[in-house]
Amino acid sequence: MPLKKIFFFFIIVLLFSFVLYETKAQQPVFIPDAPVQAKDSLKVASDSTALLADTVPHRKTNAIDAPVYYQSKDSIVMTGTNFIYLFGEGNVKYQNLELTADYIQVNNDSSTVYATFSTDSIGDEIGYPIFKEGESQYESKTMRYNFKTKKGYITDVITQQGEGYVTSGRTKKMDNDDLFMVDGKYTTCDEHDHPHFYLKMTKAKVRPGHDIVTGPAYLVIEDVPLPVAIPFGYFPFKGDYASGIIMPTYGDELSRGFSLRDGGYYFAFNDYMDLALTGEIYTKGSWGINARSSYRKRYKFSGGFNVGYLVTVLGDKGEPDYSKSKDFKAMWNHSQDPKSNPYRTLSANVNFSTSTYDRNQVGGYVTNAQTQNIKSSSVNVSQTFPNSPFSLNANMTINQRSQDSTVSVTLPSLSISMRQVYPFKRKNPVGSQRWYENISVSYQGKLDNSFSGKEDKLFNSSLQKDWRNGMTHSIPVSATFNLLNYINITPSVNYSERWNTMKVTQDYDPNKNGLAPADTTHGFYRSYNYSASIGLNTKLYGFFKPWKMFGDKVQMIRHVLTPSISFSGAPDFSDPRYGSYVDKIYIDKTGKIDTARYSPYQYSLYPPGGGGKSASLSFGIDNNVEMKVKSDSDSTGIKKISLIDQLSFRSGYNFLADQFNWSDISASLRLKLTKSYSVNLSGMFDVYTYKVAPDGRSGQRVNVTRWEAGKGIGRFRGTSYSQSYTFTNDTFKKWFGKKDDSSKTEDKAKTDEDLEQTNVVSDEIAGTTGVNAPLRSGKKDRGEFDSDGYAIFNIPWSLSVNYGINWGYDMSSFNVDKLEYNYKISQTLSLSGNIQPTKGWRFNFTTSYDFDYKKFAYMNCSVTRDLHCWSMSAGFSPVGDMQYYNFTISVNSSLLQDLKYTQSSNYRDAMKWE
Repeated sequence: MPLKKIFFFFIIVLLFSFVLYETKAQQPVFIPDAPVQAKDSLKVASDSTALLADTVPHRKTNAIDAPVYYQSKDSIVMTGTNFIYLFGEGNVKYQNLELTADYIQVNNDSSTVYATFSTDSIGDEIGYPIFKEGESQYESKTMRYNFKTKKGYITDVITQQGEGYVTSGRTKKMDNDDLFMVDGKYTTCDEHDHPHFYLKMTKAKVRPGHDIVTGPAYLVIEDVPLPVAIPFGYFPFKGDYASGIIMPTYGDELSRGFSLRDGGYYFAFNDYMDLALTGEIYTKGSWGINARSSYRKRYKFSGGFNVGYLVTVLGDKGEPDYSKSKDFKAMWNHSQDPKSNPYRTLSANVNFSTSTYDRNQVGGYVTNAQTQNIKSSSVNVSQTFPNSPFSLNANMTINQRSQDSTVSVTLPSLSISMRQVYPFKRKNPVGSQRWYENISVSYQGKLDNSFSGKEDKLFNSSLQKDWRNGMTHSIPVSATFNLLNYINITPSVNYSERWNTMKVTQDYDPNKNGLAPADTTHGFYRSYNYSASIGLNTKLYGFFKPWKMFGDKVQMIRHVLTPSISFSGAPDFSDPRYGSYVDKIYIDKTGKIDTARYSPYQYSLYPPGGGGKSASLSFGIDNNVEMKVKSDSDSTGIKKISLIDQLSFRSGYNFLADQFNWSDISASLRLKLTKSYSVNLSGMFDVYTYKVAPDGRSGQRVNVTRWEAGKGIGRFRGTSYSQSYTFTNDTFKKWFGKKDDSSKTEDKAKTDEDLEQTNVVSDEIAGTTGVNAPLRSGKKDRGEFDSDGYAIFNIPWSLSVNYGINWGYDMSSFNVDKLEYNYKISQTLSLSGNIQPTKGWRFNFTTSYDFDYKKFAYMNCSVTRDLHCWSMSAGFSPVGDMQYYNFTISVNSSLLQDLKYTQSSNYRDAMKWE
């Protein structure tokens, strides 16, 4: 053969080999295990390099019975029909399996695939193998997997299970997805290469999505093994709602000893309700149990309860300081969805406990409950009837006062009411309205059963002797008429009746030299009273337009004056003929015959009203001042500004009273400074004078008005005012900062949006976002930056100030020279705030200042530190009688919430023993 033909033949063979083995885009490569399924579309990567993606027809029989897809960013090389090499972000897909790595090798004969990472130009490792099977994902440094047996061998694997991460040096993956590991780690820290802490597992079995079972394991913190080991471990990863054990917390107190607290069992009954039973026990005899639960049914109701019983033992038995107390608490809250029933509602807010429970509760820290003197509880059920004016309401109320351990219970309290009806109004009116059609009638009835006394007698009380019960009825009849189109006239008549179940007869007591209760009888007893009144009111308008020499900014000032006057009268129901009072004739110890009037129902639940005729005239006046000014933003616009929202004065005169006919003058002022902020002030003015009482120290009111004595109209009796405000970083900016116009605000919003979008794009390019983000990628904290790229320096803080002042008569200090009571100022101040100097640190405090004793009543401080996967918290009270401290460092993950260290003290430990 000529040399020229031989050379030409050699070139043809060489080109054919190149085309056959060096596969380019759109060129087929044969994998014997996959049937034909073309995939010819080109994908463009971020560096504009085409991804090579191909599928090939089936050539011979094999166990693999599904298509295998593969692609690579750099190149794909095939040697014969046995091996395929993918370089640069390779990807292989088979059924629900997907493998990505920087280097992948496929062996067709053994149906195995091998993947590993590579290094870049500076030696950094890139392109770690990521294996996905269904919802499971594993990241490793090397991986070998068999398509037929579905088994694999992995080194340096990382997989997320529940809230934690599992890493292992050597791992075998079984065909049922179980992982058998040697030299493994379990941690909730997302710094996978160097976690802050982990549980070192010598060997373990992982069932993805279910649990981990380990052999001997020990705790490692900051690469330092600790002498804390377990022979075996079990970590469940159930995603469903499940019951389980609640691990207790260890504690130590000087007064109650060592303790295990808050341990028990959690019951997950269903999706609507749960229950946690916990308890605590102390080495010196104290113990307690607690049950708490929450429930919710969508569109129906929601709530929860918390019930506890606590036995507190202090001191040594047989010693003078020994004490044993039993305390109980019951808390319940319930709310009903308005859409569940428009006619019936049930709500509850119960907060009942014995007076010493809050002081003896677990921990002994100062809380708001401990400093709260009065507690209130209520349960309310209401029912309205469609197409009816009647409604029914039932409630239970409990008021506690921990200062003297008294309790007031009303159980039940039933009330029925009828809204205003117009009995004389025509159904088909013709012509003008008749005067009698304005007459309206309503009804209010109430049934109460109440107890008042010491809390220890509540459960041992007698319903007949210790509880008071009764019923009251009220029927008001009123109408509204118009006189001369300007004056509104409102006459009304009110009838009240009381039904009581007990009456107390009185007799002369020589020791008291007066009447005293002698006998109590139970039955049905009725008393009543009625009254009538008529009221008149109108409105007067005054307008003032400022002179032009002062400018035209203020367009008009309007003053609205609303005077009102009413007259009411009632007979003397202390007259025995009405049945509410009786006259008792007795002989005193001197032998003199005397008569005293009393009411047998004064100790009943609904005592009768005070005796004496009544013919009172009440009058008042309301003021409102507003002005209209030109708007700064709109030359043609007018806005209204309130100068005085309301200024009111009230007083009255009783014509039939024997003395003190005049009532005190009451005044109130409301200033509306902004749309959401207003100031309210109110006070009373005394219209009578005083003289020195027989004891020589206090004052006694006399029936001489101040204007008769030449001391003016009234003397200021007292007022109170409270105000709260919260200061934050933006407070002073709002006060003194320059306001941005709308265009600047829009530009700033656009800049922030562009910056956020840029950050998202950068994260996507870096491959650090999304569900399938590589676990080994570095954790970067971008922080906050402005539009120019500079870091924003910001220290969030807030300070809430609540200040109250009471200025009025000091009833314990009378000036005998001026014949006036001295004034006394009472002030209250409470502060609470927080500051976050860095992203991880946070400081909170709450305190109140006592101006009478000139010291802080109590102070609660807390410091928290975010330690990435750990958190540290400390609380303390540096001042007051209840000083304490507590310190806790724990893992953030709820799965390992029992991995923590706590140290605390009790406020009893800080007691100063005399």
